[in-house]
Amino acid sequence: MEIKSLSLGGAYVITPTPHRDPRGYFMRIFDEAIFRERGLQTVWVQESQSYSTRRGIIRGLHFQKPPYTEAKLVWVSVGATLDVVIDLRVGSSTYGQWEAVELSAENYRLVYVPKGFAHGFCTLTDEVIMHYKMDAPYRSANYSGLKWNDRTLAIDWPEKYPLVSAQDQSWPGFADFDSPFMYQAKI
Repeated sequence: MEIKSLSLGGAYVITPTPHRDPRGYFMRIFDEAIFRERGLQTVWVQESQSYSTRRGIIRGLHFQKPPYTEAKLVWVSVGATLDVVIDLRVGSSTYGQWEAVELSAENYRLVYVPKGFAHGFCTLTDEVIMHYKMDAPYRSANYSGLKWNDRTLAIDWPEKYPLVSAQDQSWPGFADFDSPFMYQAKI
């Protein structure tokens, strides 16, 4: 299992090592000892899955506000996505910046999304299944987001005219966002 830091401090791309034989493969998605060594979340309280029917669907940019902030571990088991994380931690040197990683059933990558980040993705194929592990339960009163096509963030989405939910269309833009997240440097 390879864990590499993204340019946004605290976010990582994780690439498991599949063990192959004539039947297929077996691979470890999560290893508590390896995650703990890197200072990553090791206790997951909820696991969810989303299914997207076609290419060009955007979901996000989602997060949970304090006191129910959440870290996420996300991956794709069917199809491919462009996965996007945005640093929302006031005081961080990468505040308001985003990074994208392609996740697919073929490349096996996972993205670790730390607390204080927004997360979203665009499907790159038809039939996409995305998995999420979260360290905090979903709380509808704390669920929030940012507009997927915000001009300030200027995310380079691969789809010009995506299918986006009414809720994801209604989130505020970054310029109107008062972040409840504060950057805390590791000591």
